[in-house]
Amino acid sequence: MTNTDAAQLTADLIRCPSVTPDEGGALVHLQELLSGAGFECVRVDRGAVCNLFARWGPKGHAKTFGFNGHTDVVPVGDEAAWSVDPFGAEIKEGVMYGRGATDMKSGVAAFAAAAVDFVSNTPPYGAIILTITGDEEGDATDGTTALLDYMNAQNEQKSVCLVGEPTCPNEMGEMMKIGRRGSLNAFFTFTGIQGHAAYPHRANNPLPVMARLMDQFASHTLDTGTEHFDASTLAVVTMDTGNLATNVIPAECRATVNIRFNDAHSGASLTAWMREKSDTIALESGVAVDLKVSVSGESFITPPGALSDLVANSVEAETGRRPELSTSGGTSDARFVQHHCPVVEFGLVGKTMHQVDEQVPVDQIHQLKAIYSRILRDYFA
Repeated sequence: MTNTDAAQLTADLIRCPSVTPDEGGALVHLQELLSGAGFECVRVDRGAVCNLFARWGPKGHAKTFGFNGHTDVVPVGDEAAWSVDPFGAEIKEGVMYGRGATDMKSGVAAFAAAAVDFVSNTPPYGAIILTITGDEEGDATDGTTALLDYMNAQNEQKSVCLVGEPTCPNEMGEMMKIGRRGSLNAFFTFTGIQGHAAYPHRANNPLPVMARLMDQFASHTLDTGTEHFDASTLAVVTMDTGNLATNVIPAECRATVNIRFNDAHSGASLTAWMREKSDTIALESGVAVDLKVSVSGESFITPPGALSDLVANSVEAETGRRPELSTSGGTSDARFVQHHCPVVEFGLVGKTMHQVDEQVPVDQIHQLKAIYSRILRDYFA
C-alpha cells in the first residue's frame, strides 16, 4: 500500500525558495511525484510564471474531481526577525516552520499525497485533476487563469474542485468557504490649478475636493449584508499629494479606494456609482477627476448542496467539527475556478500565514491529508 508522507512532502516544498514568480524547484518535485503515480503531467508556463497540470484517469470523464493550489509564497521580509531558516522546514515540538508552511505548501502536499495514494491503492472509476500554480501571491494573471485557458483549449474539464487554501480561523475544521467577496481598487487623480498659498483665489486647489469625495465614499453604507455574505466594505487606503512646499497649492493629488463587495453589487455597478459621484464633484468644483478601476474578482457563491456536504461530512468525520459555510476573507484563485466548475475551499488554520515564523503543526498536515483522502473516497464511492 502506498502511503505518501504529506508532512515530508510539505518540508520538501518549503525548502524550495519559490517566492513569486520563482518556481524554486517546487513544481519540478511535484511533477516527479505525480508522474511516478501515473498522472499525466504538463507544464503550463506563461510569461514568467510556472504552472503544473496533472490528470490521472481518462480525459473528459463525467466524474472528475479537481484540486487547485499554489506553491508560490510571499517574501520572507526581515529574515533576521525569523527564529529559524525561512526555507529550512525546521520542526520544533511538533510544529514545522517556514515560508509557505500554512499558505499553502502544506495544503498542496496534503492533496497531492492524498491523490497519489488514492489512485495507487484504490484506482477510481473516473479522473482526478490537480492544477498547481506559481502565481497566486502575485498578479494572478498567468497562474490559475493560464491553467484554465489550457484546459479549455484541450477540452479538459473538472466536474467539481476543491481549493486547498487555509480557511480555518482558529481551530482545524471550523470553517470552509463556499464563495468569496469581490474586490476592486479605484485610483483617483484630481487635477486643479497650482498657485501660491497666499493667493488661493488664483488657484483651484484639488485637495479639499479629494477630501470631500473620499469622505462621501467612506461615510456611505454600501449594504447591510446578504443571505450568504457580510456587509460590503469600502476603505480609503491612501491620499497623496507629494507636495513638500508649505506655500504652494498643488495642481494634482491622488487617492485610492479598496472595496470588498458582496453579491448585491458588481464591479461594473460600483464603478458606475463612483464615476457618477466623481463627475458630480468635478462639475461643482472645476477640478478634473480621473478614475481608473481594477477589478481583481467578482463576488461568487457555490450554493450549499452536494459539494459542500461532501467536504463538510469529511471534515466532521476527521475533526469532530462541522465547518461553518463562509464567504469571509479576501480573494483566492477560487474566483477563477468558479467560471469552470462548482468550487469550494477547505484547508488549514491560517493564523500565521504571511507572518514571520509561519508555522503548521505536523499532525494537522496529516489530518488534512486524511480529510482530502476521505473526500476522494466518498466522491468516487
